[in-house]
Amino acid sequence: MTVHSEAGTILAINGSERVGGNTDHAIAYAGRLIAERGAVLRTIQLREHRISPCSPCGDCNSRTVPCQVDDDVPALVEQMTRADGLIYAAPVHGFGLAHLMQVFIERAGVGYLRFTRPLADKVGGTIVTGRRYSDSSVHNQIVNNLLLNRMILVGSGFPVLLRNTTGTPGLHDAEGVDALERMVHRMLDMVQLLKQHQRVDGDPVLPRRDRNERVPRPRRNDSAPTRGDIENVH
Repeated sequence: MTVHSEAGTILAINGSERVGGNTDHAIAYAGRLIAERGAVLRTIQLREHRISPCSPCGDCNSRTVPCQVDDDVPALVEQMTRADGLIYAAPVHGFGLAHLMQVFIERAGVGYLRFTRPLADKVGGTIVTGRRYSDSSVHNQIVNNLLLNRMILVGSGFPVLLRNTTGTPGLHDAEGVDALERMVHRMLDMVQLLKQHQRVDGDPVLPRRDRNERVPRPRRNDSAPTRGDIENVH
């Protein structure tokens, strides 16, 4: 049963393969902060799901229907669309984004999210764990993906880069933990502000002017595209 909260429901997507690792510790701490605010945290553990890599079909950018690969990605995307906010959490592996999150972002994005951008105006956040190398690059990659999906990122100071060189999983980075706390509270503040606006006004805060960025829009001194033109662009 899905639990909803007036204070907000946040969905964390855990892209770490390691049970009890640094990323698990970070999400657990975020969950405690969220609970203290009366909100709800749910977590998708990507390691527990069947997520196939993109196949060599080659028609991802031209197809007009969602991906036909049979795995758990459609159900996970559905969970994402029901949340008020999303936290993407992943470790750095091999100087880049851990492969579980990389595969999921590719499959979910190209296979499902690009058609109507259903995550638009949801509040987004990013947690990256690692030693000390390439965490900023991984953080930037995830942020770009959130922006591509038209999510709202609320500035909260330093990025949540949780570094650990001790060899023992845990939250050993005081500055990173402080950044995590600030991000979680700012996300919840924005979620509650958006909910308040929805209750009072009845309309979304931001208008939806198109389905996705591939739909041509009229420019100044240009004629508007026909309905057929719009329906044939994906």
